[in-house]
Amino acid sequence: MITKKDVEHIGWLARIELTEEEKEKFTKQLNSILDYFEKLDEIETDAAPMHHVFGLTNVFRDDVAKKSMSQEDALQNAPKKEKGCFKGPRIV
Repeated sequence: MITKKDVEHIGWLARIELTEEEKEKFTKQLNSILDYFEKLDEIETDAAPMHHVFGLTNVFRDDVAKKSMSQEDALQNAPKKEKGCFKGPRIV
């Protein structure tokens, strides 16, 4: 159970000022959320875990090693390059 004092403490931690009306409202809302979690706790979950509702699986391709791009090809369209590397703006 969340009390009005708990809501005041949460408001203090969040550094927000709450009116009495807001404290009452948030107390009811937080308690209804906790009630919903209690209902979820009643659900039977001993069966095998369900990772996906439709039973779909990913299709992966095999990893195949290929020859990579040459350094000259990689730097061909670079706006700035120096000593075989990309050159970026200087950051202080």
